[in-house]
Amino acid sequence: MSEAELLQRCHTVLPGHRQRSPAEMFGAMAAWCEVNQVAHDVYGDGALIAAFEDKLARLLGQEAAVFCITGTMAQVTALRLGCEARGARLVALHPTSHIIVHERSNYQIFGHFNALQVGDRHRPWSRDDLAAVPDRLGAIAIEVPMREIGGQNPAWEELAAIKAHAQERGAHLHIDGARLWECAAAFDKPVAEIVAGADSVYVSLYKGIGGLGGAVLAGSRSFVARAAESFRRQGGNVIHRSPYIVAAAMQFDERLAAMPALFARTVWLYDVLRDYPPLMVNPARPQSNMLHLHLPVSRERALEIRNQIAAEHGVWLFGRASHAALPDTSVVEIYVGDNLAAMADETVRHALALLVRGFSYNHALPRPSLHDAPIP
Repeated sequence: MSEAELLQRCHTVLPGHRQRSPAEMFGAMAAWCEVNQVAHDVYGDGALIAAFEDKLARLLGQEAAVFCITGTMAQVTALRLGCEARGARLVALHPTSHIIVHERSNYQIFGHFNALQVGDRHRPWSRDDLAAVPDRLGAIAIEVPMREIGGQNPAWEELAAIKAHAQERGAHLHIDGARLWECAAAFDKPVAEIVAGADSVYVSLYKGIGGLGGAVLAGSRSFVARAAESFRRQGGNVIHRSPYIVAAAMQFDERLAAMPALFARTVWLYDVLRDYPPLMVNPARPQSNMLHLHLPVSRERALEIRNQIAAEHGVWLFGRASHAALPDTSVVEIYVGDNLAAMADETVRHALALLVRGFSYNHALPRPSLHDAPIP
């Protein structure tokens, strides 16, 4: 049975938001369009998209914002334009930057800019990490929060120092805010204050927001105008952006309003995880409504345990699993969304107990059914 089929059969899903079926999603979009008398935009020209872009610009404390079909296009475009404006092609990136880890070296292959990996891959940036770079930097890109290290953030004072340093050395400061909304509750600051001082900010319309896809890039009016033209030149000028805007706009306020409760549930989950010592959590304290669990089994074994629990108990524990640095260890990500927020406390504990019980079976021996395993 495929992973997708297993997930579909589960009655209990730990991470993320409840996924609507296409029929549910499109039906909700149609109803929202009817109520709000939505008309299609034409190549980005329309009342709905203009109002939504303006709303996000104001939320982010920026002059203007523009929709982009993907964050991948938005981010490299922002950094390329920043470098061009400063006459320097070098961009400082954290080793776990999405651009390095997931975007298949697009910046290099297409000649957007040159990238320099700065800092320790297991820690957020400090001002000193950047100050140690002797080269002239055209741009600096910082992810807030940093997904690949469990949703960590620099301390508030350190973030301010990084912003000041970028300004002092005349580098374009770009914030990768794919999950920016998720860290506002942890910082206890509005997002505009978190990104204040940045030259450009990218936010996703589908990760924490739950839309169909798409992104928004915000900055000064002149910067956003240049970015919009660049998106057109790269093939991002789809004739109707309204489906992506509607899917995000119809639930945007509700999603943002839920973020403090999701963070509070994450704090609760950290307390619960202390009762399950084999599950090592990163970061040490919650800094957004996501976290990484380090497991004492290989990636392959972690996936086997997940699939067995899904098949026998109808409980889905996590999505992807990654190799960890030590042999026979792995890392999984938990995004605390609607599912965990609505789940009974004992159901969460039962799911975690099933996972820990799965570690006790030697992979070289026949595995008894997890139905037969006593749950502590």
